[in-house]
Amino acid sequence: MDATNNILVWIDGFLGGSAWFPYLLLGTGVFFTIYLKFPQIRFFSHALRIVRGRYEKDNMEGDTSHFQALTTALSGTIGTGNIGGVGLAIYIGGPAALFWMWATAFLGMTTKFVECTLSHKYRVVDDDGSIAGGPMYYMERKLNMKWLAVAFAVATLICSFGTGNMPQINNIATSVDSTFHIPPWITGGVLAVLLALIIIGGIKRIAKVTEKIVPFMSVVYLIGAFAVIAFNYENIIPSFRQIFGGVFSGHAAVGGFLGSSFAYAFTKGVGRGLYSNEAGQGSAAIAHSAARADEPVSEGMVAILEPFIDTLVICTITGLTILSSGVWLEKISNEFQRADMEIIEGVYSEDDSEHVQELATHINHGKEDRVVGFTGELTLLDGKIAGGQNLTVIHARSIAEDMIFSVDGKTVGGVVNVVDGQLKDKKIEVRGRSLVHSAVLTAEAFKRGYFGDWGKYIVALGLLLFAFSTVISWSYYGDRAVTYLFGTKFVLPYRVVYIIAFFLAALADTTIVWSLAAVAIVVMAVPNLFGILFLHRDMKKSLSDYWVKFKQENPEEAKRLKLK
Repeated sequence: MDATNNILVWIDGFLGGSAWFPYLLLGTGVFFTIYLKFPQIRFFSHALRIVRGRYEKDNMEGDTSHFQALTTALSGTIGTGNIGGVGLAIYIGGPAALFWMWATAFLGMTTKFVECTLSHKYRVVDDDGSIAGGPMYYMERKLNMKWLAVAFAVATLICSFGTGNMPQINNIATSVDSTFHIPPWITGGVLAVLLALIIIGGIKRIAKVTEKIVPFMSVVYLIGAFAVIAFNYENIIPSFRQIFGGVFSGHAAVGGFLGSSFAYAFTKGVGRGLYSNEAGQGSAAIAHSAARADEPVSEGMVAILEPFIDTLVICTITGLTILSSGVWLEKISNEFQRADMEIIEGVYSEDDSEHVQELATHINHGKEDRVVGFTGELTLLDGKIAGGQNLTVIHARSIAEDMIFSVDGKTVGGVVNVVDGQLKDKKIEVRGRSLVHSAVLTAEAFKRGYFGDWGKYIVALGLLLFAFSTVISWSYYGDRAVTYLFGTKFVLPYRVVYIIAFFLAALADTTIVWSLAAVAIVVMAVPNLFGILFLHRDMKKSLSDYWVKFKQENPEEAKRLKLK
């Protein structure tokens, strides 16, 4: 399993973790933003009117309303990325990563506008009378690239398990266990039953659930976040200074944070932005294709609102909560993860500027990296590192402190072997003080407000609702991919497998699933981005035709919008 995971991580290094992918993603957004004359700004107020059902008619073909399509797509995007993804981006790239998340979202508003319009335009009606749409349909019906459509559908199917299902329930089960002390098998079992009751009913039942969950969970989460931001109001302006101060230079070492480079801030900000709002990935276009609308452009305009709500609002609030509370700079007692831990040769101190620079270069994979992983025997006394040894433990991009080594709750004594910075004995657990990241960082931030320690329950509830709604939406994306690849008769077996995998993942390590999903996300995004670029003229004509028809049907509204 480790070997397979390493291969997937290596592949992802050439895809999502590469230098070219962020430029392709942002470049596509820049092109359409200029080509269509900033639709995310010009059409924003019009999109709000559409989503309120102002132009909806009873005879329009589709399975959901505009609002239901929006909340279904939002439930797929508002998830662990909004809670843990922001914390991970700040932890790796520093506060400046939040700026690049904003950039990705602003440009992604246009990208979603385009991909959802084209997917709705080339949707089809299945044998069972339901609507089927998504990038695979425009790839086949307009671009005549069946092979590309199949590749996209397969990647969507993989992602339905990889990003939408298994890691989500694993995060839920872990959070509920640590916060409420409920065993993972109970959490997995109860939620698996609820999931079955919802998704077996198809998109109409899914839409009815998501239109209630999304507004509720967003309000609860934002109340908790503002309780922290208001409590630390004096840090709001400094937080923005930190965000903009390192946009093109990275962030210098401060507190326990050992610094970040521009490349890390840029790459991780763009990557977390994509994971959060999925603009360019093509997934949300599947949900929007089911909306009742006789004009695809109108549904595309609804999609403009998604990255705004998901990233420019919710992710920004999460980021400000973390930065204003100051927890991103603090070392907190936690259980060390092997992937974040390294034992290095030499005794380093955060008070020595040369040491800090050397460690920052090492952590950020700089060209002049002189830090060497420790290989040899590590002597422990009652679970603690014996004094006089020439080594330092790094965890979560910080120098670790107050470490305790144990196995099954019992401290370890004697000599243990270390090879190239890693403990050879996989059973040894390490706990100590270091920086933290992802959902753990966000949970700590929520405890630094008016609700005190109760804030962690808001994060646990938010994580449960956010992640569970993501599972619901991705089940629909997956069954549309199955419909395209194999036909409607395979949808029910897919849903059964989806529910079983959901339960099992509550009990299992999903590291390899995350790695597989990281690759699949890019396999979805790249053909979708190239596809919409090939169809740029089609998009512009669709937009022009939409306004012509709109002026004929809504002359007074057209005057108000100053349409000539």
